[in-house]
Amino acid sequence: MKVLFDTNVVLDVLLAREPHAASAAQLFALVERGEMQGCVCATTVTTIHYLAARAVGPKAAHKHVRQLLSLLDVASVSGEVVTSALDLGFPDFEDAVVHEAARAFSAAAIVTRNAKDFTKASLPILSPVELLAAVAAGSEHDKRR
Repeated sequence: MKVLFDTNVVLDVLLAREPHAASAAQLFALVERGEMQGCVCATTVTTIHYLAARAVGPKAAHKHVRQLLSLLDVASVSGEVVTSALDLGFPDFEDAVVHEAARAFSAAAIVTRNAKDFTKASLPILSPVELLAAVAAGSEHDKRR
């Protein structure tokens, strides 16, 4: 399964934000083991670098971004993605761009803690806990076959 991680889920892991860090870290572990393919929107990468540079300095921010990129793919933001995002009618343009980048990347779902930001989405929107439950249910289903 290919999923796009929204910025808030990535920050949960990087900043160890409780009580959300554990479920987000479990998803990252699935990606690390090759059980799931994860990506982030290109805009997430710039946001993460900006926030990390302010918190820990530019050198450490580069290190964090490199670690992120070693684990997750990057869903591109092209002119077509931006144009499609404009036509979605999302209340927040950034969320529309994330959605369209996920679609262009052929992601099966977007994982976020802010499902309300994606009410007009055509892709499934799952919280980290919901995605973990879906993966577990799929594993149980595979075992019974």
